[in-house]
Amino acid sequence: MTERAPVLSVRGLSVRFLMPGGRRIAAVTDAHFDVAAGECLALIGESGCGKSVLASALLGLLPGNAQTAGGALLGDLDLLAADERTFARTVRGRLIGLVPQSPAAHLTPVRTIRSQLEETVAELTAVRGRAALRTAAETAAERAAFPLDHLDHHPHELSGGLAQRAATALALVGDAPLLLADEPTTGLDRDLVDRTVDELRRHVDKGGPGGGATDVDRALLMITHDLAAAERIADRIAVMYAGRIVELADARDFFGTPGPRHPYSRGLLDALPDRAFAPIPGLPPELGSLPDGCAFAPRCDRTTDACAALPPLTATVACHHPHAALTEDADRA
Repeated sequence: MTERAPVLSVRGLSVRFLMPGGRRIAAVTDAHFDVAAGECLALIGESGCGKSVLASALLGLLPGNAQTAGGALLGDLDLLAADERTFARTVRGRLIGLVPQSPAAHLTPVRTIRSQLEETVAELTAVRGRAALRTAAETAAERAAFPLDHLDHHPHELSGGLAQRAATALALVGDAPLLLADEPTTGLDRDLVDRTVDELRRHVDKGGPGGGATDVDRALLMITHDLAAAERIADRIAVMYAGRIVELADARDFFGTPGPRHPYSRGLLDALPDRAFAPIPGLPPELGSLPDGCAFAPRCDRTTDACAALPPLTATVACHHPHAALTEDADRA
């Protein structure tokens, strides 16, 4: 899917939740994508479409009633086949840095942010000594625009935005090959959104100064509702609807010319205030009762009888009636 070697290669990833009474929830279905070295892939879509479930599968954080299929290779390690010991000792923090969707729930409530940063630096880097750990923790905080005069605060003393920045600082410490940012701009104002995503981008482009290796290929998978943030730093866009990836596109094409090919993707852009400000009609289907055909058909103005069959992801789009693709002589030249 890209010309560069992938840091993460996902093939056929599916997640089903087994509910009481034997009912199954199809949270993620047959996801295929790569995230290449030096690349940011932004995964977008409405709430409840399966984005965070996909992230949890990559981190081994699914609940006990989840069943997975497919593969997700991070280097030579298949994340879907790894056990909890491997995740705890090898993956989390070291191979995958997580900026969580709910940062307050991931911060230890009885310890200051400084102590949590210093512990993380000591665990994930070669930095040793009290003074050196203190300096490295402050450097990590500055990378995430976390104010140094709040380092001795406990999580409950922080606003939502400050908690988000603290979680981002912790995620950057290990200079992991894959940074997984799940709604990393929640609670931030526009200036801090730009600063935060720019720092995530720098992590991919250059590596971090906090003691990790600087010659390791890095990639960023960013899950976000903030399309402006995605446009700012993403190389490619993956659009998810009702548990399926329905479009993979170059970010320049997606946000510029010719625009998205899938009608749902176009609807997401058209809903923005600086575009048409027109909401997509209707609601997404329940993941426990998905139709046999195209799940977007009831909300789509391009629907025909062909949409009664499930469209495969062919090349870059899963749609029977996609919008036109970029032609050879279009403005990319």
